Amino acid sequence: MTGATGAVGPSIVEGLSSEGYQIRTLSLDPPPQGIWPDSVEVHIGDVTDTYTVRTAMEGIESVVHCAALLHLVNPPLSLRGLYEKVNVEGTAIVVKAAVEADVRRIVLFSTIAVYGNSGGRILTEDSPSHPETFYAKTKLDAEKIALDAKQSNGKPLGTVLRMGTIYGARIKGNYRKLLHALAKGRFVPLGDGTNRRTLVYEKDAANAVKLAMSHPLAAGQIYNLSDGHFHTMNEIIGTMCRALGRQVPRFALPIGPVRLVTGILEDSAKMLGVKSLLIRAMVDTYREDIAVDSSRIRSHLGFVPQYDLDYGWKETVKHMRLMGDL
Repeated sequence: MTGATGAVGPSIVEGLSSEGYQIRTLSLDPPPQGIWPDSVEVHIGDVTDTYTVRTAMEGIESVVHCAALLHLVNPPLSLRGLYEKVNVEGTAIVVKAAVEADVRRIVLFSTIAVYGNSGGRILTEDSPSHPETFYAKTKLDAEKIALDAKQSNGKPLGTVLRMGTIYGARIKGNYRKLLHALAKGRFVPLGDGTNRRTLVYEKDAANAVKLAMSHPLAAGQIYNLSDGHFHTMNEIIGTMCRALGRQVPRFALPIGPVRLVTGILEDSAKMLGVKSLLIRAMVDTYREDIAVDSSRIRSHLGFVPQYDLDYGWKETVKHMRLMGDL
């Protein structure tokens, strides 16, 4: 498993280890002490280094490729090359090494961000892809590399899991910021909160990986992954507040004026040559409507989500507090 020390990696490792899998990890950073069983074989290295990847691939039956440069809001143009190096070239190196090692399955972690703006529609695996960010564009390129790969017998080697937003105790990005802001009582919602989101709890993601690795029908397929529901921002914020034991914010700010003021601050900061703490992209990200159907993985592989939004966020908050992270 590549990228095993990332936000979701430890849950995947724990889930596979509990099923009796012998696991080898490859990551840039050593794992924190006690994060997973001692039986896990740890390799430290970069997925863009061919020798390192080939060495880690020796004797492996299946690969779970999670390593990636993740989404950033409004990344600078200078990062485009790094996104391509890690997400595209790194995937090509991993896939080539897997083919040479006669691996039987590669499971690629991708993202529903490859669809781009939903336009209010419900998206499926057959919906056209219109990626809008460096991250989404490079993950779509990585998907093609994985799906083009073949075993020695000519059968497909790769399975792509297009993940909804994965959340759990090591959550990063916007949902982590939102949870911390709600915990401190420093968050005011924007708009009417009816825009939809597609999420999946990390333990359900781990269960889906097991199926994608082992099920014969998964080879060569793309699957959206979620908890099977579309959640409004109001519902997500309410669930987070219940998990935190806090009151739901009573008031919301109108989107239009907030975006206008944010734009003025962003443009003023640019003129002064400083970085603005607020940018239009943050407002646009908050109001996105992302409803992605995940029924295919249920009908094809028999995947059944085990964790609903309430359970997932309660567990997330509980473990973050135990880790001293909330």
